[in-house]
Amino acid sequence: MNRYVVTETAIIDAPLGRVWDVISRTDRYAEWVAGAIEVTDHHGVATVGKTYAERNRTLGPLKTDSVWTVREIEPLKRRVDTGTGFAPLQDVTNTFEFHPVQSPDGRDATEMLYQVEYTIGLGPLGLLLDSIQQPAMRAGMRTSMANLNTLLRSEDSSTGRR
Repeated sequence: MNRYVVTETAIIDAPLGRVWDVISRTDRYAEWVAGAIEVTDHHGVATVGKTYAERNRTLGPLKTDSVWTVREIEPLKRRVDTGTGFAPLQDVTNTFEFHPVQSPDGRDATEMLYQVEYTIGLGPLGLLLDSIQQPAMRAGMRTSMANLNTLLRSEDSSTGRR
């Protein structure tokens, strides 16, 4: 089986605490995660050992149901979840890491790393499938982080928070 690691990073135009507040809420994933159609079961604030479930878009018109387990939380720094329901991807691990940074205009911002690790069996067919799905995964990760940025900005503008 081949193991793959896909990583994207982005600067989120919000302080680390605000970013953490949103990504810690498993019930809010459909608001910003590009592939999440809806969160079908959740426990609110992410808690190690708890699960949450989503209805997701996969390749093209295909949809799947996934179940995620929160594996690791390092508050304001790192969150690791494992997921099932993404065949032919197996052993899926999703990692978010955060670092406070300054925006060019001097405001507090957050660097976000979004990483997905997984295996695909199926021998040469798995390699072919990964060459098709990986660009879409990368695009979805970038879109998710852009969605998160937009969501945080819209909430800040509606509440006047800075």
